[in-house]
Amino acid sequence: MSDLADAAKRLVLGRPVRSDRLGHTLLPKRIALPVFASDALSSVAYAPDEILLTLSLAGLSALVISPWVGIAVVVVMITVVASYRQNVHAYPSGGGGYEVANVNLGPNAGVTVASALLVDYVLTVAVSISSGAQYAATAFPPLRGHEAAFAIGLVVLLTVANLRGVKESGRAFAVPVYLFMFAIGSLAVVGAIRYFAGTLPLSESAGFDVAAEAGFDQGLTGLAGFFLILRAFASGCAALTGVEAISNGVPAFKKPKSRNAATTLALLGGLSITMIMGILLLAQATQVRFAEEPATQLLENGVPVGEDYVQHPVISQLADSVFQGVPVMFVLVSVVTGLILVLAANTAFNGFPVLGSILARDGYLPRQLHTRGDRLAFSNGIVTLAAAAVALIWAFDAEVTRLIQLYIVGVFVSFTISQTGMVRHWTRALRTEPNPAARARMKRSRVINTIGLAMTATVLVIVLITKFTHGAWIAILAMVAVFVLMKGISRHYQHVRAELALGDDAEAARALPSRVHAIVLVSHLHRPTMRALAYARASRPQLLEAVTVGVDPEDVDRLREQWEALNLPVPLRVLDSPFREITRPVLTYVRSIRRESPRDLVVVYIPEYVVGHWWEQLLHNQSALRLKGRLLFTPGVVVASVPWQLASSEGQTGLEEPVRGTVPRGY
Repeated sequence: MSDLADAAKRLVLGRPVRSDRLGHTLLPKRIALPVFASDALSSVAYAPDEILLTLSLAGLSALVISPWVGIAVVVVMITVVASYRQNVHAYPSGGGGYEVANVNLGPNAGVTVASALLVDYVLTVAVSISSGAQYAATAFPPLRGHEAAFAIGLVVLLTVANLRGVKESGRAFAVPVYLFMFAIGSLAVVGAIRYFAGTLPLSESAGFDVAAEAGFDQGLTGLAGFFLILRAFASGCAALTGVEAISNGVPAFKKPKSRNAATTLALLGGLSITMIMGILLLAQATQVRFAEEPATQLLENGVPVGEDYVQHPVISQLADSVFQGVPVMFVLVSVVTGLILVLAANTAFNGFPVLGSILARDGYLPRQLHTRGDRLAFSNGIVTLAAAAVALIWAFDAEVTRLIQLYIVGVFVSFTISQTGMVRHWTRALRTEPNPAARARMKRSRVINTIGLAMTATVLVIVLITKFTHGAWIAILAMVAVFVLMKGISRHYQHVRAELALGDDAEAARALPSRVHAIVLVSHLHRPTMRALAYARASRPQLLEAVTVGVDPEDVDRLREQWEALNLPVPLRVLDSPFREITRPVLTYVRSIRRESPRDLVVVYIPEYVVGHWWEQLLHNQSALRLKGRLLFTPGVVVASVPWQLASSEGQTGLEEPVRGTVPRGY
């Protein structure tokens, strides 16, 4: 059974990789770009939709300002990318915003950033995968109603791909990401050429009117219209998610790490800006109509189109217009857009485990998240992220419209605190830097980070105001919960370290016990018992006795006869058990020894069967496990398990066969 499981694991994940091969798993820029940029690039598939969808609440006239909202998002994008380029140069260890805040603003600020990023990574997977599942359900009607199950299946596939290693998953995902870049680039270029040539057809929804929702009858005028623009801007800022992943993933880059990460960040920003503005301008040129409630908001000759109308995503409508008469390109755009929505989650699968490893190293998360798996990936972090995302997808039934409201709050909390930390970092560095050229460079970096702080703080306030009642409060609550959890884990580790540390009583800790009192537990006189007696005698304790619990008088008499017949040199003590218990009499006896001689060490030898099948474990060792569990809580007591391997356990260690190439031929 064990061999079969091991073979299945190797088939799925591949052979283990030696630790000294870690350098071979590092990423060149051509693979790092699709690995870390897929999240930000995927926003091209839904950020323009969210801008148009929000503005449509104010009617058809409001859609005219969508490119201006896009320009505002672009300004924020440029600022954040420029700011995070300073981060990756100053802090290349992979801590990203967490390390910046922790070093410059203190542990609480660092944990706040970490909690925001962890929640945002989980939401990235949930939103991206759910969006891809809904896109697939649009293309394949049999999937409708089963989006959540399909999305969970996609999460499992991504988890397996990432457990095989960062470089392997990057190669697998590079082709779809580059195809997406080609498809959207072709859409923008061909669309621009046809627009200036006067041959660009209108979109399939161009003939519809858009009815304003109640409260927006006057369009975007007044306070309500102003807040609607801010809400559209906040929704469009979803395009910035994923930028921070590169600063968290600097250790995964090939050398020079900081320079390669900064270059990848610049490429990411340039691609995202070009694609988002291209789509918004094309949507304006082809008169795309996109509404939150298409059945009632979209009007044809003044009549709502009804429930039968299927509203296609903005990119699908643009591809249908731009590539009219070229169905191959329309299919390519549709397929790669669906793929990029799924692969966007891969950014989180690379950022979350690295950040989790750093937090575990610092004592804020369980230590298991700091270790690498067989393939040199942070396997425990990958599995943790997948489990949290699956829970979120299942809870929200893979509905993007509900999940998107929780989005981007965490990332702008991280942006704002991180930029505050960077301003303090440069201010501190300037106090001790005598070189004029270096000082000028630091001052320039501080100006960039100051502008970034002002910009991201403004966006954060806008996001909180416009999205709080729409679901952002859930994300904030999750961040608070993660913050409290991490602080609790840190306190626990600190208490354990303090409790285990050698203090003034170091000499007392080295003192030997006055005597060793060994007890061998006996149920029957058989080979496991004889082995336990032999091991106990070999340890040469000052006191040694065998102990049995008298549950059945006939069994006790039979055991005494066998004991005397073999003339064993160890006294046998029988503990009375009027209520047929086993654990309580042994515990009572051991504690009585401790009371009488507190400086004695009591060693309890327990014979245990080693079995080869899981169902055999249910038939053996149950009394031993219960007793062991209770004895471990008794001070001054050591529990020694004496194994006896049954025939079914043969060959279960996984080490029976020699490693290939280590045994000479003919040996």
